[in-house]
Amino acid sequence: MGFLGILGLPLGYVLQWIYEIVGNYGWSILLFTVIVRLAFFPLQVKQQKSTARMSAYQPMIAEIQKKYAKDREKQNEELMGMQQEYGYNPAAGCLPMFLNLFVIFGIIEVVYRPLQYILHIPADAIAKAAEVMGLASANYTTQSQIVQQVQQNAAMFGDIFSPEQLAMIQDFRVDFFGINLMQNPGFELNNLLIFPLLSIVTMAMLNVVMLRSSGQ
Repeated sequence: MGFLGILGLPLGYVLQWIYEIVGNYGWSILLFTVIVRLAFFPLQVKQQKSTARMSAYQPMIAEIQKKYAKDREKQNEELMGMQQEYGYNPAAGCLPMFLNLFVIFGIIEVVYRPLQYILHIPADAIAKAAEVMGLASANYTTQSQIVQQVQQNAAMFGDIFSPEQLAMIQDFRVDFFGINLMQNPGFELNNLLIFPLLSIVTMAMLNVVMLRSSGQ
């Protein structure tokens, strides 16, 4: 199991638990995201406070650097003194940021491999199914195409998956407000375009929030 697998394993059980309750992949991802974000909300607040504090100290740091531009030793002494006086630590926001990144990578791993983390189908069986379909076994597109193919023609995979596994894949509900989440958005004008558009909008909003929280 690789690094991403280690990150995804505990989150996979959370997503599986949610799916067993709501019985829908789309709603499971939505609730899963909310639960994870609520769990890490204190860390996010700490990181934002650290960023805001860093922004407040920036003029003082710039003044010291300008005043002692030719005396690096004195500059470092003054910066250390400022840190001790105000309790300022430039690395204070790093730990929450890294933890948040690890969680994001874990979420990506889980969402990319629903067969593995929600239905707990062995990776070697998934790889064999991908090989039969002539697909690479490492990405989300592969697993989504396997789900679609099994739901259309389960007999094709009778020698790869057990009857119980085939039944689980066939019963795997992937519709979300009429959208099949196993299909990939393209350049066609259809309802799948809502996902890349939402991604762009939310990314822009997140950047605005981060800039404002840092005082910029």
